[in-house]
Amino acid sequence: MPTDKNIKLDSALTPLSFLYGIGVRLRNQLFEWGVLPSEHYPIPVICIGNLSVGGTGKTPHTEYLIQLLKDKYRIAVLSRGYKRETSGFILAGPECTSLEIGDEPYQMKNKFPDILVAVDADRRRGIRNILALPEAEQPEVILLDDAFQHRYVSPSLSIILTDYHRLFYYDKLMPVGRLREPISGIRRTDIVIVTKCEEDMKPIEFRIIEENMKLQAHQHLYFTRVIYKDIQPVFPEIAPKRTWRKIKKEDEILLISGIASPTLFIKEAQKHSDKVAIASFPDHHTFSKQDFKKLNAQYEEMASENKIILVTEKDAARLINNPLMPEKWKQSLYCLPIGINFCAGKDFDETIIKHIISFQKNSISHY
Repeated sequence: MPTDKNIKLDSALTPLSFLYGIGVRLRNQLFEWGVLPSEHYPIPVICIGNLSVGGTGKTPHTEYLIQLLKDKYRIAVLSRGYKRETSGFILAGPECTSLEIGDEPYQMKNKFPDILVAVDADRRRGIRNILALPEAEQPEVILLDDAFQHRYVSPSLSIILTDYHRLFYYDKLMPVGRLREPISGIRRTDIVIVTKCEEDMKPIEFRIIEENMKLQAHQHLYFTRVIYKDIQPVFPEIAPKRTWRKIKKEDEILLISGIASPTLFIKEAQKHSDKVAIASFPDHHTFSKQDFKKLNAQYEEMASENKIILVTEKDAARLINNPLMPEKWKQSLYCLPIGINFCAGKDFDETIIKHIISFQKNSISHY
């Protein structure tokens, strides 16, 4: 069971954290007073976000919502497009690359080509542009990726994710900890999901976390686990199809990770091979020529005939469009798709559908 002792905090930065907290609290209060405006919309806008900085699993949870809703409604996903090489509003098309729209939006568009995926750091402008599309193309539901702190948009439903291994109520404001805003910000959300839960969690652990959350009566609490699927070639037209069954314990894996929390990814690979070489980089890392040189040398030193390079889906989205990647990697590069499974609070799907139906019945235009 996680405790505050599991979280690394830099108490020496407390003065900076105090000043940061003053600024965040003042900004939030200005929105509460109406001094800073929040914009409402005529269709359901579901925000998936964090109180903390990254690493909670927003992308697989957003993809879960896409899968849940795409056959019932026209869906649009609006993201900032973090670390893209473009600016402004872009509506993703089939030719867009991760360099143009960011790795996570690229991943979602690639997996769900029939939905709208757009990027814009200005979420208000992004939503306006989406709603200005021809009527037949306009979405019926917008999923707003990582915008809980973007308070100029007032979502119809907010979902906050918190990592089981770093629960928000044990964390501290940046830069001491990883919180973007005070714990009190949890009051603004409708749903809290504890992500990356352990498989052997006992019922009492769920209850303890629920008590520690101190949620209000209208707020829902759910728990999810990570599901890793079978490995897939990043370049299926070149690399042979492989499965975990074909990977032997003695086969070598060069695991390359550029995500915020790679622990579960590493553990999954180690279930299948005793020879996993780990190369970890910061979240959303842009791989340089020097990176590839070092990684390729490490891979060439591996003696196994059945060796592979394994990355996350998010890293794969960046590598596909990176011209510096060695051409011969295409024959050995595989990714590990990820999903989620609800392990407590089984009515999540029903809660989401009910919200959309209720909004559509009772919506009042704010224009």
